[in-house]
Amino acid sequence: MRAQSTDTTLRPDRTGSGVALAGGLLVVAILLAMHRPPICPCGTVRLWAGVVQSPENSQQLTDWYSFSHVIHGFLFYGAAHLLWRKAGLARYVASRWALVVAVLAEGAWEILENSPIIIDRYRAVTVSYGYSGDSVLNSASDIACMSLGFLFAARAPAWVTVLLALGFELFTLAMIRDNLALNVLMLAWPIEAVRTWQAAG
Repeated sequence: MRAQSTDTTLRPDRTGSGVALAGGLLVVAILLAMHRPPICPCGTVRLWAGVVQSPENSQQLTDWYSFSHVIHGFLFYGAAHLLWRKAGLARYVASRWALVVAVLAEGAWEILENSPIIIDRYRAVTVSYGYSGDSVLNSASDIACMSLGFLFAARAPAWVTVLLALGFELFTLAMIRDNLALNVLMLAWPIEAVRTWQAAG
C-alpha cells in the first residue's frame, strides 16, 4: 500500500521524532553492549573538549568534530530531499520517517567508527595516533548534532545551509587543521603531505 503524504518538508511529526529517539537509544544500547566507555575514562563529564590531541577528545559531550556531525545532518537532509522529493520515495514511505533513516545511518557510522577496524585505521593513517574510539556519551551527542543539522536544513533555505557548512569546514580547518572533508580523505585515501601538515599544527 502506498504511503500518501502531502508533507514535503521532511520534518518529523511526533511519531517520527519518537521513533528517531528510540533509534538513537538503540545505538546507545549497542555501543554499551560493545563495552564502549559510557563517559570519559577520566571520570569527568564536560560540555566541551577543545584539545584534539588529548585523552578527552571524542570523550566529552562536544568537541571540534561536533561541527562535522552537524554537517552530516545537512548531507543526510540533502540525500533525503533527493530520495523523497526527486526520486518519488514519498509515494511509498511517508516523509516523517526521513529523520529516522538519518539517525539510523548516523548510528551505523558510530557503531562502525568504534569498531577495531576503524579505530586501527585512524591510528594508522591520520594524526589521531592515540585514538581509542568515542565514549557512548560522545556518540550520543554526535547523533544529536546530526539531528540538529538535519532539522536546521529542513527549515532553512538551501543556500544558508550550504554557506553554514562551508563556514564550519573553513573554521575547523583554521582552528585544528582538520574538518569533515579532510577526515574522509585521510581515511579513504591518506596523503602523507596532508598528515605532516596536520601534525605540525
